[in-house]
Amino acid sequence: MRLVLDSNVVLALWVFSDPALSALRRACEAGEFVLLGNEACRVELERVLAYPEFKLGAEAAAAILAAYRARLERVPEQPGQAFPLPKCRDRDDQKFLELAREGGADYLLTRDRALLKLARKKILHGRFAILTPEKFLQAWEAER
Repeated sequence: MRLVLDSNVVLALWVFSDPALSALRRACEAGEFVLLGNEACRVELERVLAYPEFKLGAEAAAAILAAYRARLERVPEQPGQAFPLPKCRDRDDQKFLELAREGGADYLLTRDRALLKLARKKILHGRFAILTPEKFLQAWEAER
């Protein structure tokens, strides 16, 4: 299964160790999913990890970024490839839709309302689903 995790999900998993997502983190770390990433998403995550409110420090932020990146399949950025995408109201989040498309993702996991609102767009049906990590976990665990 191919997944895109937006920055807020990466933070929930590797910075805050959200207990509600512990099964997802374990599965990611065990290699049960192919996690997709590209340069644009790496740059954003690096920037977000440096936010002072997280109090990570440069070494801790670098370690989190390195651990996450080690699990990624890197996807080259190929704008406009394959099928058209809906436009996200938050232009900063468009990169996650593009990564999901270009990487052949099955799911884009997010808690971002602007992205979740796009889940209903018909153009995405049968291509990839946009879900909260909690909803994804419910469905994944039910299938196991």
